[in-house]
Amino acid sequence: MSDTEAAGGAPLDPSQLRFHTRGVTAQEIAAVTAVLTAAAAEQAAAGKALRAEAGPDAWARTQRGLRGELRPGAGAWRSFSG
Repeated sequence: MSDTEAAGGAPLDPSQLRFHTRGVTAQEIAAVTAVLTAAAAEQAAAGKALRAEAGPDAWARTQRGLRGELRPGAGAWRSFSG
């Protein structure tokens, strides 16, 4: 359970779960805990995948290579050829 994290970033602690329904059996507690743990793990994995696919930040995108050297010569300034 140390791999799963709740929405706040802290590890999911099953002892923090409170059941307001009376007569909850141990099997029901285990089932709810398993579902919530799996959901938290899935959400954490999706968050990590989303951050990995984000690509470069704005600072990195503004860093471009320098323009190539301009070479004057016969016919060099007559047309734009890239």
